[in-house]
Amino acid sequence: MPKLKGIKTLVGNNTNQPIPRYFRALTLLIALLLVPFSSQSAFAKDKVQHLTWAHVYEQSEPLHKWALWAANEINIKSNGRFQIDVFPASIMGKEAELNQSLTLGIVDIINTGTSFAGQNYPPMALSELPYVFRDYQHWQMFNKSALFDEIKQGYLEKTRGNRVLGNSYYGQRHITSNKPIHTPSDMVNLKLRVPNASIYKMFPLAVGANPSPIAFSETYLALQQGVVDAQENPLPTIKAKKFYEVQAYISLTGHLQGTVLTVLGDRLWSSLSVQDRTLFSETLEQAAENISADTRMAELALVQWFEEQGITVLMVDRSEFRKQVLPSHKEVIHLLGADLYDRLQNIK
Repeated sequence: MPKLKGIKTLVGNNTNQPIPRYFRALTLLIALLLVPFSSQSAFAKDKVQHLTWAHVYEQSEPLHKWALWAANEINIKSNGRFQIDVFPASIMGKEAELNQSLTLGIVDIINTGTSFAGQNYPPMALSELPYVFRDYQHWQMFNKSALFDEIKQGYLEKTRGNRVLGNSYYGQRHITSNKPIHTPSDMVNLKLRVPNASIYKMFPLAVGANPSPIAFSETYLALQQGVVDAQENPLPTIKAKKFYEVQAYISLTGHLQGTVLTVLGDRLWSSLSVQDRTLFSETLEQAAENISADTRMAELALVQWFEEQGITVLMVDRSEFRKQVLPSHKEVIHLLGADLYDRLQNIK
């Protein structure tokens, strides 16, 4: 039997010879099977939207864990139409740069402290005032309040579309140092590392310390080399960034109840359907709630953990610190909104 050598073997060398009916039927069937498959593959490929989510926090922190969860959840519920890559630990830039990148459309989603968001819309920084919250429950009530909704709307308008879709509790901020700090007088002339935002200088200035703005990613080295004497952060962050390796004491001042926003850029939001907007909003809000729960649980358990590492954890009389710090609020209330400040204080 002669070997088949392609179409010419089947139809002969005479191109005028009619193609056998069974071959035409077979060719048509193959075409009908292949075209929809190719079209669907091309369509699916074209519809996948690759997005970038960036933050400055460590991979071991709840914030990164739940960012990965949210990215995966959105991917699954959108049937793979959204592929979100999460970049932690300042890979995409420091916090001020991330805020700028979001506005420029370089990244699509960021996590940022309210003090940095406040550089675009000052009232957003209200929650960063030292001792502005009575306790954790006060922060929770503010987070669910009409007042916070109002502030988010003002931020949205000021930034021309950057939208806060989550607000995560980042923990009470405490001081680590190489000398014991029991009272405000122990902080006089202390070189204290703070984030590079003016509102973070209020606490150290009110107690006579010297605030030193240093990038988050450079803080460990600054402590190790003695560039600064101390730093302040929540307990989970102190653990994650291993500041306890180069500091001997943790003083539980609780001077700030840190907040980290999840912000989605206008370019992405504008491209989303109504259904996808709901998906992103609900998922990012749930992630923020999970971050808050994990962070609160962790900070309550970490005091014992630090003591087991040989760190001296000092309980302080926070009322002494609060009494000395609250008068400094008067200097900035008019910038952040006196009415908003009063409404925050009166949340019950």
